[in-house]
Amino acid sequence: MNKSAVISHNIFNSIFVIPTLNLLALFLVMFNAIHLPGAFGFSIIALVLLVRMLLHPVFVQMIKSQQKIAEIKPHLDKLQAKHKKDPKMLQQEQMRLYKEAGINPASGCLTAIIQMPVFIGLYSTLNIFLHDGTSAKAINEINKILYIPALKIQHVDTHFFGLNLAVSPQKAGMWFYYLVPVVTGLLQYAQAKYATPQALTPATPAPKKSDKKLAVKGEEPEEKKDSQGDFQKAMNTQMKYFFPFMIGYFAFTLPVGLSLYWNIFSIFSILQYRRVSKSS
Repeated sequence: MNKSAVISHNIFNSIFVIPTLNLLALFLVMFNAIHLPGAFGFSIIALVLLVRMLLHPVFVQMIKSQQKIAEIKPHLDKLQAKHKKDPKMLQQEQMRLYKEAGINPASGCLTAIIQMPVFIGLYSTLNIFLHDGTSAKAINEINKILYIPALKIQHVDTHFFGLNLAVSPQKAGMWFYYLVPVVTGLLQYAQAKYATPQALTPATPAPKKSDKKLAVKGEEPEEKKDSQGDFQKAMNTQMKYFFPFMIGYFAFTLPVGLSLYWNIFSIFSILQYRRVSKSS
């Protein structure tokens, strides 16, 4: 492969990465045309807004589905206890319960699958600026993979409110850059604590025997604490603290532009979770 090539034209890049780069270039050209200060940063924010609008129906469906799962969790726990020695029967009964509740258990993975190519595309784009800066050579290589001449970039200023989006806090070496990973970690913690189905869904009381719609046949009173439930609870608690720390570390080592994308996405996730929770 030619070392001067910015992105190779394989199937993945052609479907996901290059279109994302073209979208970013579109916003950048538009904002540069109106001489908007910090056009590159606002281009990243505009990309987030576009993704959020496209994914809004998917996110709403995902949130409602996860809330329903939280509501039927007592029944799922009893199924686990009843059929723990028969995995096949357990799976069948779980799917029956999901079907009766109108739940698609795979819906939660959809947003992550759709978001990741955009994130990879943005990372690849910022990686170009991180290594080549705003040199004429880098801009020329980027322009080679744009779809139409109107998207060609003439000038790139990666500064946004005093921060260079193309460098990492680790390499910047200035104290105010260190606020970026701190803010990123705090936003991730807030999202984990306040914008999860468990946080938004009230505690569900133990199901009564009269609950026939989702009742599990042959249920017996739970006498022992579900060890798997305890393990899951412990894992959730650890992830609530470990994941924000891990994301904060990534924000320290990766370009600030990625943190900007991630943080704006997190803010909209929190707002959307809260809004859907109140309306449901």
